[in-house]
Amino acid sequence: MQSKLTLRLDESLIRQAKVYAKQHDKSLSQVVSDYFQLLTKGVESPGVPPITQSLIGVIKDVDEEDYERHLEEKYL
Repeated sequence: MQSKLTLRLDESLIRQAKVYAKQHDKSLSQVVSDYFQLLTKGVESPGVPPITQSLIGVIKDVDEEDYERHLEEKYL
């Protein structure tokens, strides 16, 4: 079920959002809905570049002792 939501925003922000929506072939309602879905899924930030997002979880099974040794050699 869909409901109506009224937002009060600066006129220039609304204009920019409409341009963005048009460039991405979406309605302004769909852009807002997509953003809210990202927020509720716990995604860090829509402003995080995709390349950065893709790196999350890349390093696995890091041996803490090796890492400590590396830091000691590097900084001591």
